[in-house]
This record gives sequence, structure tokens and C-alpha cells, in this order.
Amino acid sequence: MAAHRRLTALGGVAGPVGFVAAWAVGGAIAKDYSPLDDAISRLAAVDAPTRVLMTTGFVVFGVGVPLYGLALRERLSGPAWASAVATGLATLGVAALPLDRSATVDLVHGAFASVGYATLAGVPLLAARPLRDEGRTRAAAASLATGAVAGACLLATLAGRRHGFFQRAGLTAGDVWLVTSAFWLLRDRTPSRR
Repeated sequence: MAAHRRLTALGGVAGPVGFVAAWAVGGAIAKDYSPLDDAISRLAAVDAPTRVLMTTGFVVFGVGVPLYGLALRERLSGPAWASAVATGLATLGVAALPLDRSATVDLVHGAFASVGYATLAGVPLLAARPLRDEGRTRAAAASLATGAVAGACLLATLAGRRHGFFQRAGLTAGDVWLVTSAFWLLRDRTPSRR
């Protein structure tokens, strides 16, 4: 089972790296686009020239992170794994419903994005207690801090100003936690808890 866990843990690296690469490259090449003010989803809007690139980034994240969630489930008690699976599935919803198709689609797109934000911030928050219970107090404290920063930044996107900045800051904090914990899963030799 440890080999299976290591294989699925790779999704926690590939998903976030593919997602961040897509919005970084897309944001750099898109005209009339501000990474500080515009949402990442604008890069995948119906008529955006970067739509294929950004949609690919969403899909890589949406597939990779649920796989990582399965690895997390094998190793760590508690519901953090379910939050990881949910954030990946919500991201697939974002990819399937690009902005500017209709007002209704934009509304549902926003709902999927909101669920993705909450569940991404939830992964480290929900992992903190099981980590503490294992005696990993520094990892638990880092998880709480990361979840709080990610949640606060993603909540700040509702204020409107610098929406893109706060979105990227919150998502990056969550993504760094996913990648870091995925590397931990890749190195960890503890038998599956199941």
C-alpha cells in the first residue's frame, strides 16, 4: 500500500504546479489582463485567448488533488482528505463552466469557485489536529497558519479591490501546503492507517 500512496501523492505536486504554471504563464501573455485585479478564471473565459491553457491548468489540479487526497486518507486520520477531494472536484466544476457563457453559468461558476476556496483552506486546517495527535506539533502549527492565511486572503477577494492579488496569495498558500505535504507523503514510510 505504501507504493500506491506514493503514486497518488504525486497528484499533490502535479496538480498545484500545473495550476500555478497555467495562471502564471497565462497572466503574463494575456493582453488587457491584470494579475492584481482580475480573477484567474478570466484567463479561461469563453473568448479568452488563454482559455485552453488555463482550462488545462484547472483540469490538472482537478484530477491531481483528489488523487493526492486518497494518499492523505491512507496516511492521516480525519477529514482533511475529503476537503482535498472536494477542492479538486470544485475546480473541475470551474473548468466545465467558463465565465461569459451566460449570467447563470457565471453564478454557478462562482459557486464552484467559492467551494474550491473554502475546501482548499480547509485541507491544512483539518490536517492540523491529526498532525498534532501524531506529535508533529510544528507541522500542525504550520498547517493552522497556512489555512488561516489562505482563508483570509480568499475571503478578501470579496472586497473587490486587488481581487487577483488576494486570490493568488490565498491559492498559493494552499497550494504550497499541498505540495509540501505531498512530498512528506512521498518520503513517509509509515504503514497505511487503514
